[in-house]
Amino acid sequence: MTFDEEYFNIGRLDRLSYQDTIIHHLDPRAKLIATMLFLFTVISFPKYEVVALVPFFLFPVILMTMGDIPVLFILKKVLIVSPFAVFIGIVNPFLETRTIAVIAGYSLSAGWASFLSILLKFTLTVSTALLLIATTSFPGICHALRRLGVPPLFISQLLFLYRYLFVLMEEAMRIVRARDLRSFGTRGTGMKVVVRLIGTLFVRTVERAERIYSAMLSRGFRGDILSLRHSSLAWSDLVFVTSTIVFLAVFRLFRVTEGIGDLAQELFR
Repeated sequence: MTFDEEYFNIGRLDRLSYQDTIIHHLDPRAKLIATMLFLFTVISFPKYEVVALVPFFLFPVILMTMGDIPVLFILKKVLIVSPFAVFIGIVNPFLETRTIAVIAGYSLSAGWASFLSILLKFTLTVSTALLLIATTSFPGICHALRRLGVPPLFISQLLFLYRYLFVLMEEAMRIVRARDLRSFGTRGTGMKVVVRLIGTLFVRTVERAERIYSAMLSRGFRGDILSLRHSSLAWSDLVFVTSTIVFLAVFRLFRVTEGIGDLAQELFR
C-alpha cells in the first residue's frame, strides 16, 4: 500500500460519519454517554471472566448493522492495534497455571482465561470506540464533550490534534513525492535521506504552525472553538440511552449466559 493510499485511509472513519442512517442522526451526546457506559461495564468484569463477555458483542454488531458500517473495515482496524493486547496478556498462561475450569474434558488454566478475557475486552472496547467515531465524527465527539461540561481548552487541543494530523500528513506526502521525483531505483532510500526528510518535515511543521496561529489570533481566536451545528436531545436519543442501560444491566447483573447453558443441558438430557 502506498503512502497516498494510507493517507486517504486515515480519513475514512470521518467520511463514514456523514452517512444517512438512524445511528448517525442520534445526538452525539447520547452516543457518547452510551459508549462510555458500555466501556465501563466491559472493563468492570473480573479478569478471569470470558463467557459473560460474549453477549456484549451484540452492541457493536447492532451499531454496525444500523449504522451501515463495513464489518471488515472495523476488523482490520482492530487487528492493526491487536498486538498491544497480545503483548500484554501473552505471558499470563505461563505465570498462572492453576486449573479453574474443565471444558469438554480439557482443563482451562487461569492464565489462558485471563488472556482470553483481555482479548475480548480489547476487541469490544476498541471496536465500539471506532464505531463511535464512524457514526459521529471526531469533531462531533469533541463538541459533545464540550456540551457535557469538559473544559474548552482541552477540547480545543483535541480538535487541533485531529485537524492538523491531516495537515502533517499532507506535508509528509509532498516531501515523499518530491523525494520520489528526484530519485531513481534505490537512491534516496538510505537512513541519511530519511533523517533529512524528518528534519525538513519538522521545520515545515513549525513554520506552518506559527502562520496558522497568527491567522487564528487575527480572526479573534480566544481558546474556544465554536460549532455552527446545534443539536438537541430527542425522544429517540432517550430511547437509545435507556435501551443501552437496560441491555448493560441485564448482562452485567444477571448470569444470562450461564442460565442459557443450564437450560440447554436440561433440554439435551
